[in-house]
Amino acid sequence: MSDISNYVDGFVQLLPLVPLHKLVIFPYMNAAFEVSDSSNLSAFEGAMNEGREVFLVTHQVDAVGVPEFDAFNKVGTITRIKSILRAPSGPVRITVEGLRRAKFLSIQNLPTGQHAEVQDFPREESAALLMNASRGVLLDFFHKFAEVSPRVPDEAVAYLDKVEDCDKLCDLIAAHALDALAEQLEVLNLVSVPARIERLCIYLAQKTEQVGLQMQLEAKVKQLMEKNQREYFLREQMKVIRKELGDTDLTDVTDLAERLEKVDFEPAIREKIGKELSRLSTMTPGSPDISVSRTYLETIADLPWGVYTQDDYDLDHARSILARDHYGLDKVKERILEYLAVHALTHSLKGTILCLVGPPGVGKTSIARSIASALGRSFVRMSLGGVRDEAEIRGHRRTYVGAIPGRIITSVKQAGTMNPVMLLDEIDKMASDLHGDPAAALLEVLDSEQNNTFRDHYLDIPFDLSQVMFVITANSLDTVSRPLLDRMEVIELGSYTPEEKLEIAKRHLLPKQLKENGLTRSFLRIDDGALRAIISDYTAESGVRTLERMLGTVCRKAAIAKMDGRKSFRVNDKRARELLGPAHALHDKVDARRLVGCVTGLAWTSVGGEILTIEATAMQGSGQLQLTGKLGDVMQESAKAAVSFIRAHAQELAIDPNFHKNTDLHIHVPMGATPKDGPSAGVTMVTAIYSALSGRPVDQRIAMTGEISLRGRVLPIGGLKEKSIAAHRAGAKRVLFPADNQQDLEEVPESVRQELIFTPVSTLEQVLRIVFEENNAEAN
Repeated sequence: MSDISNYVDGFVQLLPLVPLHKLVIFPYMNAAFEVSDSSNLSAFEGAMNEGREVFLVTHQVDAVGVPEFDAFNKVGTITRIKSILRAPSGPVRITVEGLRRAKFLSIQNLPTGQHAEVQDFPREESAALLMNASRGVLLDFFHKFAEVSPRVPDEAVAYLDKVEDCDKLCDLIAAHALDALAEQLEVLNLVSVPARIERLCIYLAQKTEQVGLQMQLEAKVKQLMEKNQREYFLREQMKVIRKELGDTDLTDVTDLAERLEKVDFEPAIREKIGKELSRLSTMTPGSPDISVSRTYLETIADLPWGVYTQDDYDLDHARSILARDHYGLDKVKERILEYLAVHALTHSLKGTILCLVGPPGVGKTSIARSIASALGRSFVRMSLGGVRDEAEIRGHRRTYVGAIPGRIITSVKQAGTMNPVMLLDEIDKMASDLHGDPAAALLEVLDSEQNNTFRDHYLDIPFDLSQVMFVITANSLDTVSRPLLDRMEVIELGSYTPEEKLEIAKRHLLPKQLKENGLTRSFLRIDDGALRAIISDYTAESGVRTLERMLGTVCRKAAIAKMDGRKSFRVNDKRARELLGPAHALHDKVDARRLVGCVTGLAWTSVGGEILTIEATAMQGSGQLQLTGKLGDVMQESAKAAVSFIRAHAQELAIDPNFHKNTDLHIHVPMGATPKDGPSAGVTMVTAIYSALSGRPVDQRIAMTGEISLRGRVLPIGGLKEKSIAAHRAGAKRVLFPADNQQDLEEVPESVRQELIFTPVSTLEQVLRIVFEENNAEAN
């Protein structure tokens, strides 16, 4: 005990030690804190019972792994315990009053607990004038800080203004103004009052500026928040107003997001759409990009993602529909049924792009519609006639004003399903210019290996076209690019025969016109003779469009009669001519006479077959060859080849070998205003030239067609069916045709084959022998 008393009575003393964590107690400061450690609580209770002081020292937070004494701050505060408050449960609350600073010398472990060996600092004596001036400066800095800081109450400012002692004033200001542990320890460690005032003035100036900037920032944030709240309130009001007026908020993406959420997009596509939705929702009202972004998202939402119709694979049903909608066209129907059967077995559309080629009016478009009806699919038609811009197919990029998707995507949207029957009509009428080649854009659309990820420029996301059945129509394949043609299966539709047109008129066209004109079969009756007269005298076409118009004219005449009170209206061939006026289509008839230098040829046109008379005249001259009748390059070359053959075989043919020196030849093809071209008139020209040079007549009832070579071969031609029908209609009795075309005879109608003699030829010698020898023998 004597040692302890010696410490107590001297300048160095031992006091109960209580460590503080993240807390600094300044002299003259009243502080309350909670104690849960039993040893610290015992120290407080023992000191309070004995009326002793306690040494509080801060444990340095960053002092980890150092000796126990070194872990403490070397300056602490000697305090007096004012109260100990015990709660029914939980920690004990201690209230202390800071008395003075003391230097922490060491830790002493005594039986009554840990004690601190401390030493009081001597009282510093400073000039009164200097201290008063320093006090004034410190208070000025404190007042500025208190004006901007909400943590200093007005009562504290008023109290501190009355404190005269600079030492006490410094510690009390530090307790109110400083909040960082390092700053508090730095001021506590400053024993010198002037040094403490200087450090506090620096801290107060910094904190005043800091708090001022913080307040300015908070004011700006508050102002912005108030503005945003005001705008939000106004937007909500605008929404209500628009709702009442029936308008919509273009930046409201709720409905769009819900519609797009239902679609099973790929992750990359969903991410792109999500970004666009976020962008739209954050746009400022009135921005010109709102309509662009919303239109883009609405276009995506309107597409039939994942919507498919169930295919009907009943072949009997398909047969009945094709038979109901079309007469004839047996090969076309057979191919369509083959396609449906394969599709039913494989459930795959890969490699099945049908291209229907034929003259106008033969039913290409209606066949495509029948396919859709047989399958139970949606039907959509897209006309390619006159399309010359690639963007028509692939769309415009969204960077352009007024950009829209391409017609492929628009057609799918119109169909409402991902697997419609899409008709690409008149593909041969497409063109190309500086805007690109639409045929090249169609390569991806019609390629079954690529169209499952077709990318429209406007959408800029992959779109699956693999389940779309494409049906393509064309009048001719001459202008269709080879790569595009390679992707299609071509089915040719030939011209209708007169008998087929008669059946089509009776089964389809006439009932349609009766319905459209409000008539009934019992009122208007048109016999077969009238229909044949209309077909032969008023139509000159491969299809039946003109025939339908003529029937419409008759129906309108009948409608007038019905309105005039007639009870019935009968039409025969004579009456049909009276109603329709002079004949429009005058078909050439073969001359029954035998003529020199005149031969009946056969030609194919876009409206069917026609006879083509070739006239040749030999005149004394210098061997010139004159060609008239608006002949094309190929036909002119055929004429030159024919002359060369005659010259090469002049002796065999018993004609003057020098005719090319002393005889001029003039070859003419009537209907001079009509352009003519093609190689199939070669045999006709050889026969006409030989007849003109030899003076031997030719039976005009023999019609012929075939390309020639200089060696005298007869080469195959096209359109034998149409040419044969033309020969039959013109009154011919015999048709000479290339032997290589014998398989095409199956396409010639049975009625034509029964009334015409078809003679296949392979050389020009056969042609000349049949025309000038065999036929002469038959005539005799």
